[in-house]
Amino acid sequence: MPYQSIFRTDLFAGQVVVVTGGGTGIGRCTAHELAALGATVVLLGRRSEPLEATTAEITGDGGRATWHACDIRDEAHVGETVGRIVAEHDHVDGLVNNAGGQFTAPLAEMSQKGFEVVVRTNLVGGFLMAREVFTQSMRGRGGVVVNVTADHRRGIPYMGHSSAARAGMANLTRTLAVEWASEGVRVNAVAPGFVASSGYDTYGGEPFHELLEALPALTLARRHGTEAEVSAAIVFLLSPGAAYVTGQELLVGGGTDLVSGLWPVADHDRLARFDGFHRSVTPAAIRHEG
Repeated sequence: MPYQSIFRTDLFAGQVVVVTGGGTGIGRCTAHELAALGATVVLLGRRSEPLEATTAEITGDGGRATWHACDIRDEAHVGETVGRIVAEHDHVDGLVNNAGGQFTAPLAEMSQKGFEVVVRTNLVGGFLMAREVFTQSMRGRGGVVVNVTADHRRGIPYMGHSSAARAGMANLTRTLAVEWASEGVRVNAVAPGFVASSGYDTYGGEPFHELLEALPALTLARRHGTEAEVSAAIVFLLSPGAAYVTGQELLVGGGTDLVSGLWPVADHDRLARFDGFHRSVTPAAIRHEG
């Protein structure tokens, strides 16, 4: 069974879209959906193994994909990699700035080095990718950038470095949208909430897994989100249907921003779930949940 996207199958025919962090999680899902909709996807990431695996999945499903190993924190490496992509494909139509990473720790116990490493990945790396794609391809011919942030509006305890970086990326999104509008470039962001992605299995141990079990109660949907629900938002913002949308951050969080305790929300399963990703796997950390 192919990817069950809600969008028409030729939506991105003839387009080239770069997806950073494209080997795992939300990036992998988004790359699959874009390829299913006719795009040639270029996957970027630090580790070659997941990039190779996802590229093989996409081509095995009949899509078009290539990959490049790239440390988005390295300015020279980013410039060289984008240069190779433009040389290979002539241009870049879309950039999904999805790559990121963090670890769990209270801020009082976090080193400067640990803080800076995450900020360089989740903010500086996204800036470098956007700048190079713009200057080497989108300036003068147009394009679309979608930055993947996080639900950072109330802070993220034990991930203060990532929360600060994601908030910075949201603000950067607005500035880039203003500066690049006259060049035909739209820039938006998608902020995933509690999404059941492979990232769940990379943090902590039993205490963190207990926290994961409590997260649905912090949403109006009363559940974790799916990778495909985030991918659908990214694809919409990349699409011509979002032609009048720029400089915005779209929260895909099941209404988590509206849960305050002032109005009790009963447990339910009435808000429909969407998962069109034919290769999705429930993270082990929540696999036992009902």
